[in-house]
Amino acid sequence: MVDLGLESACNVNLAVRPLVSQLRERAAEYRVAVSKMPNGVEVIDAGITARGGLEAGRLISEICMGGLGRIALTATAPFADWRWQVDVSASHPLIACLASQYAGWSLSHGEGKSAFFALGSGPARAMGSREPLFEELGYRTPPGETVIVLEVDRLPPLEIAEKLVERCGIQPSELTLVLTPTTSLAGGVQIVSRVLEVALHKLHELKFPLAQFVDGTATAPLPPPSPDFMTAMGRTNDAILFGGQVHLYVDCADDAAQELARQLPSSASRDFGKPFAKVFKDYGYDFYKVDPMLFSPAVACVTNVASGNTFSGGALHAELLSQSFGG
Repeated sequence: MVDLGLESACNVNLAVRPLVSQLRERAAEYRVAVSKMPNGVEVIDAGITARGGLEAGRLISEICMGGLGRIALTATAPFADWRWQVDVSASHPLIACLASQYAGWSLSHGEGKSAFFALGSGPARAMGSREPLFEELGYRTPPGETVIVLEVDRLPPLEIAEKLVERCGIQPSELTLVLTPTTSLAGGVQIVSRVLEVALHKLHELKFPLAQFVDGTATAPLPPPSPDFMTAMGRTNDAILFGGQVHLYVDCADDAAQELARQLPSSASRDFGKPFAKVFKDYGYDFYKVDPMLFSPAVACVTNVASGNTFSGGALHAELLSQSFGG
């Protein structure tokens, strides 16, 4: 278990409430649609039948981070053809990214062509998900009002909502589902805003002690959307793999910080070198055959606060980014 040194008041399900209220109450401004399922669960559509947009995606990204993250859209990207980028920071990155934003709750119902599957992210994970990661983090929140974000292009079946309610130990009226298709503008922002989370997840996969992680920020270019799911999925991944940059602050020995900077970039993976949609196709669309170490930013800077030294690894890949984005 990691001692995160957080006050008990650091509850993502409490911190996120003003953001969910803002999205709900200003639905017309954000171009989202609010409705209720037959059992009373609230649904906020940000790209299926509603148009949604970049600003909706920015706010939903902060909802994914449990109200502990800050997302900004800025025009300072280092790519000539792709000027806009998503900047990410967090007050408590381990909680915001790993205990909330990470899409770790696997949800499914039915079989065959009508089967529904989605990975859930957001504060509800800290309340009802059974992921082993929460035991390691030593972090949970009590039952209450909560929200989960699903990257889907259709309304989840009622059974999914009922499962979430049961696992969280709440009433249906206390659950909000936010839906962001990968092909939508909101979905694109929401996925690319995971650039810091992706880095921390790889840090965890590399067995770097989470207790030695201090802070971090990250950025990635905003990809153009596509009505084709496979193209859109590839572009959102490639924005991070080829254009993502992360700066982590750690408290450890210099050699450990230097090794982390070497291993963290996406180029350290055996599957690096071509757009993700091509990698996925080459593996017969079997996600589990893809090297898990591929999913990380292109560039990593690691500052050791114990020594003041900074180590860098990786590089930006403008040509590969343009191959993916269609430039």
